[in-house]
Amino acid sequence: MLFSEELISSREAGLGHDDWWKGAVVYQIYPRSFQDSDGDGVGDLRGVRSRLDYLEELGVDVLWLSPVYRSPQADNGYDISDYRGIDPLFGTMEDFDALLADAHARGMKLVMDLVVNHSSDEHPWFAASRSSKDDPKRDWYYWRPPRPGRAPGERGAEPNNWGSFFSGSAWTLDEATGEYYLHLFHRKQPDLNWENPQVRAAVYAMMNWWLDRGVDGFRMDVINLISKAPGLPDGEELPGRAWGEGFPLVSEGPRLHEFLAEMRREVFDGRGGADTGADVPLTVGEAPGVRIDKARLYSGAGRRELDMVFQFDHVDLGLEAGKFRPRPLRSGELADCLSAWQEALADDGWNSLYLDNHDQPRAVSRFGDEERRYASATALATALHLLRGTPFIYQGEELGMTNGVFESVGDLRDVEALRYYDEATAGGEDPGAVLAGLRAMGRDNARTPVQWEGSENAGFTSGTPWIGVTPNYREINAAAQVGDPGSVHSYYRALIAIRHRLRVVALGSFERLDAADPRVFAYRRALGQERLLVVVNLSGDAVRPALADGGGMVQLLGNTDEAKAPGESLRPWEARVYLG
Repeated sequence: MLFSEELISSREAGLGHDDWWKGAVVYQIYPRSFQDSDGDGVGDLRGVRSRLDYLEELGVDVLWLSPVYRSPQADNGYDISDYRGIDPLFGTMEDFDALLADAHARGMKLVMDLVVNHSSDEHPWFAASRSSKDDPKRDWYYWRPPRPGRAPGERGAEPNNWGSFFSGSAWTLDEATGEYYLHLFHRKQPDLNWENPQVRAAVYAMMNWWLDRGVDGFRMDVINLISKAPGLPDGEELPGRAWGEGFPLVSEGPRLHEFLAEMRREVFDGRGGADTGADVPLTVGEAPGVRIDKARLYSGAGRRELDMVFQFDHVDLGLEAGKFRPRPLRSGELADCLSAWQEALADDGWNSLYLDNHDQPRAVSRFGDEERRYASATALATALHLLRGTPFIYQGEELGMTNGVFESVGDLRDVEALRYYDEATAGGEDPGAVLAGLRAMGRDNARTPVQWEGSENAGFTSGTPWIGVTPNYREINAAAQVGDPGSVHSYYRALIAIRHRLRVVALGSFERLDAADPRVFAYRRALGQERLLVVVNLSGDAVRPALADGGGMVQLLGNTDEAKAPGESLRPWEARVYLG
């Protein structure tokens, strides 16, 4: 690695209380797989707390904690049965408070995962709702009788033809009341009815409770699904599909932005900002399927809804035939998609920058080259982190962790994968082909334990891990990389330092440059007289970009040890950054 740290050592991005997150880097922790402290094979809060020194040394500003609320764990915690309690699997509220205090003492913020499109069916709200058609909370969820002329439980008796994102129908019959309830995900994840003002008030009260406790904001799970089409009509029937396409009828419904604006007023207004001398809370909304022309509706400065959204366009590339039927990406396809979002939000709104998270395969395996792991991991990171937006690092990404190894369906743990496998093979698909798709794109790839060291179980647990450790942990682990200037970890530290110290990275404009080859992603950031030039080869071929020599610019960073002019040949997966 080439890093001229002295070029930026005296600088400071210096953002204010209202826009501090533009110069920040977020690190996502999936607690179940991060660090186990008690030997039960499942990561926990004390385990996270034991690794705070590592996270502080990496330089990240915000920790995003995937759900640790009380839950039956039907979907690994994204099915919440108590929004104000910590699941014993992860520890106690005292453990959470200690983690929060220790993170704050190190200058790091902590953001909670907010899952309020749905709850667990074991939440007291749903228990009351299903207890009787006359219960006051009946309308807190979506209940509908069978279709006219159909008997309850009969195929086709469901209130509409929507399919669940986790396979099968989106409706489950409750035999006690003879009606169906809606669940866009697992049957144990009934959808909350946001049309009911009592539901919204209860959600806002819970959010305020956590903010009052000291958390620094929320990442909001599938937040664009909280408003459904009035009347819940049938979706389009698709050839070869057992269920209709309900997504257009549940994504970005007619009251979505009304609800988000109300949330801003009821929860976040008055918390932080220049007038208070404190940082505002961070709000990030996951919005699968959001279209690029709608992006500003969420994060436009005058909209007062969210700071940014997670869009899926780039991680959905090559999945036209289905999530588990990926095709190879075309040269330049990833760069084109990232550039389109940069340009769409150039004047208003804000991008979240990510390649990895708990729902995606590992970026090195998905977009890079496992055989050239260091080069492709650092090239992808360079291309992403220096864009306009807030970067998100998923645990282990900073080590170049790769997809897991799943020899058989018995090695899988994810409910989505298991239900898909059962449905696809029951429908006559070849089991080997189905498993191959799950190996490539399944969520379990991101959920294998963090590889801390080369000892047994990668230092994650002294017991039996809840999911298998990726076998390459003896070569790819934190102990081998921390302090090694030629490691993926050290390269991530350099990228984080650049964002912290250069205002042009946080606030500068974006301009895509034509390198005359789709394999090269080249762009310029500019703010006043300060310029940053990024040149990345996103391929396994040597390429010579058609770029000027960059007069007056100095190479700040590179994933090789050799300084070169911008127009000189790029090795496979080579990345170079220039400052001028």
